[in-house]
Amino acid sequence: MPTAVSLFSGCGGSDLGIVNAGFDVLMANDKLAYARDLYLHNHPETDYKLSDVSLIEHFPKAELLVGCYPCQGFSQGGVREPDRKINTLYLEFARALKQIRPKAFIVENVAGMVRKNFRHLLEDQISVFTALGYTVKAEVLNAAHFGVAQERKRIFIVGIRNDFDFEYKFPSPSHGVEDTPPFVSIRDALQGLPEWPEGEFYARDFHWYYLSRDRRRNWDEVSKTIVANSRHMPLHPMSPKLIKLEHNVWRFETEERARRFSYREAAKLQGFQNIEFPDTKSGSMDMRYTVIGNAVPPPLFEAVVRNIPDIWS
Repeated sequence: MPTAVSLFSGCGGSDLGIVNAGFDVLMANDKLAYARDLYLHNHPETDYKLSDVSLIEHFPKAELLVGCYPCQGFSQGGVREPDRKINTLYLEFARALKQIRPKAFIVENVAGMVRKNFRHLLEDQISVFTALGYTVKAEVLNAAHFGVAQERKRIFIVGIRNDFDFEYKFPSPSHGVEDTPPFVSIRDALQGLPEWPEGEFYARDFHWYYLSRDRRRNWDEVSKTIVANSRHMPLHPMSPKLIKLEHNVWRFETEERARRFSYREAAKLQGFQNIEFPDTKSGSMDMRYTVIGNAVPPPLFEAVVRNIPDIWS
């Protein structure tokens, strides 16, 4: 079984994709206590370092290194300042890459990294990883094209060590295009879950700004992007449709009950099939939304891993 090291692992979306692709994750890492708690509750065999990655001096040898460093500096929902320190966490990933020298690596981040004002940071990452001896490719993929019931575009940076003389090719869509099965719908993902899971969803009023973004999709569509902020979680399709009255003024079409997706439903829409949420001191409802919203959809990451040539034996 090939081995992997995971950095900025969160609650384990990337790592579940790796495990499903046949890897043994030797070490994972993150700073959020509930991300660690949720990860270990579902994957207790992994050595999880609850720490700032800069404080980890030694990494185990492995054949694959993966990292999903925080994206607030690039995100459409974040501050979006090019000079924020958080934007240079890839240098910590590069430090681990230099020490471990894996056969391949995978980085995931928000698609906003390709915007003009951030392009220099993307190019610098590619330059740094190339200088360490890897053939590097980058591409934006949509999770909906890989069996995830959600519209979620993310950039992947994949490198294969130069001595293998392989050039990575990104996977072709498995859903939603010609000659493939249709997109997985919200109905497909949430089948069998209760309609009104009390205590598992953010139940406060809907701000005018929230309503103006029209965050509702129908049962037979894919969801809008699952986010880490509980207030901005998309609407469950049991909610009434929204109608526009004027610029930035929207209201529900009827007086029927409306709610956001629960954190458990959000996990299903991210592609987690059987995740269990432990009750720990760090596991508030907001934090459950946060770690799930920050996660990588496991089926998407698995598709990227499986497209690496067979260099593991």
